Amino acid sequence: MFDVVIIGAGAVGSFLARALSRYEGKFLLLEKNLDVGDVTSMANSAICHSGYDPLPGTKKALFNVIGNQMIQKIASDLDIPYKQIGTLTIGYSEDDYQKLLGLKNRARLNGVPAKLLDKEELFSLEPRISKEACCALLCPTGGIINPFLMVVHAAENAVDNGVELHLDEAVIALSYERDIYKVKTSKGEYEAKCVVNAAGLRADDIAALLTPPSWSIRPRKGVYYVLDHFDDHFVNHVLFPLPSSKGKGTVVTPTTSGNYLVGPTSDFIDDKEDFTTDAESLRKAKMDAMRLIPSLPFAEAIRTYAGLRAVPSTGDFIVEEEKNYPGMIHLAGIESPGLISSPAIAEYAIRHFLNKRLSLKEKENWNPKIRPYVHPLKMEKDARDTFLSLHPEYGEMVCACEKVSKGEILDVLSRSIPCQTVKAVKKRTRAGFGKCQGGFCQVKVVQLLAEHLHISPSEVLYSGIGSYIAPYQVAKGTHHEG
Repeated sequence: MFDVVIIGAGAVGSFLARALSRYEGKFLLLEKNLDVGDVTSMANSAICHSGYDPLPGTKKALFNVIGNQMIQKIASDLDIPYKQIGTLTIGYSEDDYQKLLGLKNRARLNGVPAKLLDKEELFSLEPRISKEACCALLCPTGGIINPFLMVVHAAENAVDNGVELHLDEAVIALSYERDIYKVKTSKGEYEAKCVVNAAGLRADDIAALLTPPSWSIRPRKGVYYVLDHFDDHFVNHVLFPLPSSKGKGTVVTPTTSGNYLVGPTSDFIDDKEDFTTDAESLRKAKMDAMRLIPSLPFAEAIRTYAGLRAVPSTGDFIVEEEKNYPGMIHLAGIESPGLISSPAIAEYAIRHFLNKRLSLKEKENWNPKIRPYVHPLKMEKDARDTFLSLHPEYGEMVCACEKVSKGEILDVLSRSIPCQTVKAVKKRTRAGFGKCQGGFCQVKVVQLLAEHLHISPSEVLYSGIGSYIAPYQVAKGTHHEG
């Protein structure tokens, strides 16, 4: 019997698990994939939105602004790379200036600091901006964050504080009888006093296991370019076009790792498993981005990818208790600005729903911090030399592009969140994220994973079930022609 079963270990589910770990009780976090944060929370713009854009009075506006106010302490406690670099929304005409005035007023209503800039002020901040730009809205509380570590570290902190995590376990049935929920999965069955549906793109499917929902989720695909480390100050802020009915538009933004992201596009699709990219969408992202920064060096592109946003039919975040099913909570349709909103949504769900049903009691020994990570490159030289003499594995480089050592990989493999795939190691350490995209380091990562998991290198997975990197072994002493 669990007090709460959470379905989905993306940003919302992982931060809810962390928030619940402050309380006495038995809590279970279920994830159908082999790692936490492996879908929408992984493939996004990695932006901490300030909250100037959502319509005042909506859940998006409420949770965006509160989440932005929470993130600095969260990033400190959980060792998440985060920078408050500010955002600029760019205008090109007098009509655009009037629209920016409207956004400035919206920011004021949402309690978000914002300032209108003229052309001279804009170019003093971003000298590479298009010469056609004439104005901008500066929101200084916007920022960037590492979305992979944001989710992984939140889930790690939850598990360290007593939450159970089950990976590779999909929910296939839900029932409610005598005030208790039965949650049937691909691997077992659990009873719970409360169930929280944080299943992202599949939230409407999960809701329908109990009762047909009054809302639905439709995926909206966006494609991105990743540009290599080529200039630390090529762009200094997150750059937005004016938002439209399709969303915030194609963005040019630095990342906490020194790369640059360009994207996303915004197209509704029907397949919730379609993460493919295509030439036309990439061309559109490129053209839209070059309207912001004409000199964007796409020769520095090292990867493209696609992400899916869970767009709700309601037009706003769905944060509610299911009618006639007390304790069945839906946290669904958490599209942009969902990443920065997730910690605030978690606190709200506890305060307004779960605590009323469970009367939660806070622990005396809750630890808000994760076990410290070691970052040798951030140490002063003398301290680093001393540390490496005691821990030589941190001086053995595995990924030359991103400067990731064997010691750092062994560290993430030793932690409370299982690290079962090459992509899981990549998300946590950045090994394989560089210019060669794993061409040199992936063999070493596979070897370390195989040793850790006590399996053959041919059994190591890249990401999901069946994604073998080297499914065949060549026997020693054989020779293969062709």
